[in-house]
Amino acid sequence: MKPDFDLSLYLVLDPDMCGGHAAALRTADLATRNGVTVVQLRAPEWKKRAWLALAIELKALLAPRGVPLIINDHVDIALAADADGVHVGQKDLPPEVVRQLIGPDKLLGLSASSLADLRGADTAVVDYVGVGPVFPTGTKKDANPVLGVAKLAELMAEKSLPVVAIGGIGIAQAAEVIAAGVDGVAVVSAICAAADAAAASVQLTAAIAGAREVAA
Repeated sequence: MKPDFDLSLYLVLDPDMCGGHAAALRTADLATRNGVTVVQLRAPEWKKRAWLALAIELKALLAPRGVPLIINDHVDIALAADADGVHVGQKDLPPEVVRQLIGPDKLLGLSASSLADLRGADTAVVDYVGVGPVFPTGTKKDANPVLGVAKLAELMAEKSLPVVAIGGIGIAQAAEVIAAGVDGVAVVSAICAAADAAAASVQLTAAIAGAREVAA
């Protein structure tokens, strides 16, 4: 059975930015105790054995809290660690192929940066879409052109799946991104590079909740 998921505050965990394996675990622990609802592991510079070791420990940490663990791109690592799902980009394995590999009971996310990408997301295959980058970001070397909040809002009028926005989003930007109509915000450096991951998570959660109250 596919796990429930809440995209509200989605942490893309960069273990290098956190300071390594142990520091990444600490960051995930603090973040999920203080509002983070999904964790995606993304370690593009790491060898797969290191990815797997961290993924296994993250799964053990997050499962009792009901926080899904998503693996970026690497289906083999997701299966080996019994992660809750996989997230792929437009140039990775096609979503329908990933779905065949992971089966019906895992989550599948797809990155999108345009209306064509959004419309191309098969609702029978994909569970949610990550849209961005909303703002300039240095955490992804091959990021697509920046959308901006106005364009993000235009795209949200066309969404057929839950959407989490990503790209340069921090505490100061979270509220306006939520107001554009997304279901949650994804952050990397706002938590991974924060001096206090717990405090950053609390502030982001409060900003998201405040924006939703205003919109209600």
